[in-house]
Amino acid sequence: MFRLYVERKPGFANEAESYLSQINNFLGISGVTGVRYLNRYDVENIGEAVGKAAATRIFSEPQSDFVYYDKVDVADGDTVIVWEYLPGQYDQRADSAAQCIQIISQGDRPLIRTAKVYVLYGDLTAEEIAAIKKHVINPVE
Repeated sequence: MFRLYVERKPGFANEAESYLSQINNFLGISGVTGVRYLNRYDVENIGEAVGKAAATRIFSEPQSDFVYYDKVDVADGDTVIVWEYLPGQYDQRADSAAQCIQIISQGDRPLIRTAKVYVLYGDLTAEEIAAIKKHVINPVE
C-alpha cells in the first residue's frame, strides 16, 4: 500500500482557516488556536514510481501543496480527527484519482481510499472534541 497526505501551504490553506473560524465562532470553542487540514490517500496496486509521479501530478499541486509520505508529524498534545467513507459508499475524490492513475500508468485501475484529517492545536476538553467531531463528520458518511 502506498500512503500519502496532502496539505495546503500557508496562503492556500483556506479550508483549514475556515474550519478554525467555524470552531471558534460558530461552535464557540476558543481553545482551538490552529487547524491543519490534510487529505489522506491510501493507494493499492501501484508501484512506488507511479505513486511518486501521481503524488505531484494527481494528488497535489506542487506550487500550493505539501506532500507527506506514510505519516504526518503531530505533537503529543494535538488532537487528531480522521474520517473516511464507509465501505461501499461512493467517494468521488478516490474514483477520480483512480481513473487518472489508470490513464498515466496505462495499467490496471488501483484501489484508492481517501480520508480527511484534522489536526487541532490548543487545549481541549473531551466535550469540546465531541462537539467538533459532530460538526466536521457527516453522520451519514
